[in-house]
Amino acid sequence: MTALRPERDSSGAPYDENAAYGDGGGVASGGAAALEGGALESAVDHLADPLTDPLPGQHPSPWFRSGPAAEPEPQRRATPPALREQEWYDPEGYARDWYGEQAQPQETAEPTYEQLYGAYAPERPAAEPEPASEPEPAYEPIPDDETVALRTEDTRRIAEREPERPTEGRAARRKAAKKGGTRPAQPSQGAPLSRVEARRAERARRPSPGAVVSRGIGELFITVGVLMLLFVTYQLWWTNIRAHQQANGAARDLQNEWAEGKGKPGSFEPGQGFALLHIPRLDVVVPVAEGIDKQKVLDRGMVGHYNEGSTKTPMPDAKTGNFAVAGHRNTHGEPFRYINRLEPGDPIVVETQDKYFVYKMASILPQTSPGNTGVIGPVPPGSGFTKPGRYITLTTCTPEFTSKYRMIVWGKMVEERPRSKGKPSALVN
Repeated sequence: MTALRPERDSSGAPYDENAAYGDGGGVASGGAAALEGGALESAVDHLADPLTDPLPGQHPSPWFRSGPAAEPEPQRRATPPALREQEWYDPEGYARDWYGEQAQPQETAEPTYEQLYGAYAPERPAAEPEPASEPEPAYEPIPDDETVALRTEDTRRIAEREPERPTEGRAARRKAAKKGGTRPAQPSQGAPLSRVEARRAERARRPSPGAVVSRGIGELFITVGVLMLLFVTYQLWWTNIRAHQQANGAARDLQNEWAEGKGKPGSFEPGQGFALLHIPRLDVVVPVAEGIDKQKVLDRGMVGHYNEGSTKTPMPDAKTGNFAVAGHRNTHGEPFRYINRLEPGDPIVVETQDKYFVYKMASILPQTSPGNTGVIGPVPPGSGFTKPGRYITLTTCTPEFTSKYRMIVWGKMVEERPRSKGKPSALVN
């Protein structure tokens, strides 16, 4: 504590600080001279508290410094108290005074490859380059926009970013647990859906009634189209192959019978072959059978002879008459497909067991009604014939691939030649 130090006493004499600490140790009565340099003030400050009074030449604590370096004691004592407050604590000095100088651990360098092996050091293995490690992407939490199901994170988006994480939902696990088996396999990609999303997806997958009806109609059309295609293929391709096989077989059988002396001219059973029809211009050789039955004669690739009721016509060996036959223009062997290409004078030959009957094409009727039976009469109208004679009539359907009308070709016999004299010139040439 510092007392007030008046420069003069009550008598008016100046206060002498040197007198207070003079040789006699007392204060001169009658005034004392003031101490120079503020020594008294400093001494009084340090002697104010006996507990903090240091020994001469020492600081109250050796680990406090008044600046970057310790000041001499007289100079420090002369420092004003306001400046002495800048003293700082030196922890290193505290540790050094109490524990002494501590030896700092020295880092020992590892011995080199040559120091370990010396002159016998083997060849140093090549250092393998360290694989470059890709920095892991920082995890960014994505806000959950699901407001129906209770979830802590948006597993759909996390699954897109981390496909290796499991994608099964709670519903799939519960179903698997109830069944007692393994959980259903989930696709490697994609995220589980909530219950509401799953129901919506299921409803979206269900076809609407209109879609079901349109699908059924489309399947019906496809089925009908396939059946029609198969039918057309059968009619245009397979029936011809089958009819040619049957007609060729019937022609061989007929020739074999003739060679054996069977099949004498006379009456024949329906469907029985009795002659061969040759049309050299069209390269046609076809058997002629009795009757015009479709299944027994025409569909088997043969030509049928009109022999029933009002359409009955005589055989070629008759003295007068019109030998009329019918055949398919399309499908089932189609022997008369190109008879519209015949021209007047083209030969038409009927071969029987004993004779050859040669006709010359006379005229053609491109189209007529199927009920016009006069075209196969003894003197057909429109044929150009004016009196009875030995004629031949070829009938077939027209236009092609239909049976709406009939096409008629007429011919007139010009030669009757026995088989013993050989083939006529029409077949030889």
